[in-house]
Amino acid sequence: MREDAVSLKIQGRVIYALLMREILTRFGRHNIGFLWMFVEPMMFTLGVTALWTATGSLHGSNLPIAAFALTGYSSVLLWRNMPSRCIGAIAPNLALMYHRNVKIMDVFAARLLLEAAGATISFVVLSSIFILFGMIDPPEDLLKVMEGWVMLAWFGSALGLLMGVLSEEYELVDKLWHPASYLLFPLSGAAFLVDALPVRAQEIILFLPMVHGVELVREGYFGSKVVAHYDIGYMALFTSLLSLIALAQMRKVGRTITPE
Repeated sequence: MREDAVSLKIQGRVIYALLMREILTRFGRHNIGFLWMFVEPMMFTLGVTALWTATGSLHGSNLPIAAFALTGYSSVLLWRNMPSRCIGAIAPNLALMYHRNVKIMDVFAARLLLEAAGATISFVVLSSIFILFGMIDPPEDLLKVMEGWVMLAWFGSALGLLMGVLSEEYELVDKLWHPASYLLFPLSGAAFLVDALPVRAQEIILFLPMVHGVELVREGYFGSKVVAHYDIGYMALFTSLLSLIALAQMRKVGRTITPE
């Protein structure tokens, strides 16, 4: 038991060191430095909110556009950026693999934690600002918001791990993911409510696991103001299978990795 605790402590230090390295490499020490970690997603979300407000975008409900954009686009940033950061993550860190305590999983974990933290801080800060200025009401059920957010983070992490390890074997993954991520954005539930769709379209769109997470976040935020459609059991099962496939593929790739 004590050896397990020591091993866990060591891996925690490794992931922390990789996280700090990733922050410095990505954001540098100049200007506002690591604050870009959450300022960048905040700028994207604010930009989309302003655009939707200026164009009077329709989203199938009477909810304020600011609230709709916040819950929708913040959710997209959470799960969609994770695969983008994991693809091609191993090659720049091959030299670190000489250290026996540095594993492939540690490299991915550091990047996933950074993306999750940035999106989460952005979501919390913007929510607080919007609530403070009376643009949106406080969440009706904060626990549901948190549950939906955690599920989306889990899904994004599993997808990121799979895309990351597959990109080491197939260069085509990098080329295909970027257009795929843009195509998934309008289908992810960020720009519409499932309840506003025809019944047949609802059945089809709910095959996408991230839609269930977004619907749960919105139900937690707006409560009785929306009719949410989600099955967290389905999302958990899908994400569990995705995680198992990603871990199996990572084990396979790990046998072929040669530190430089």
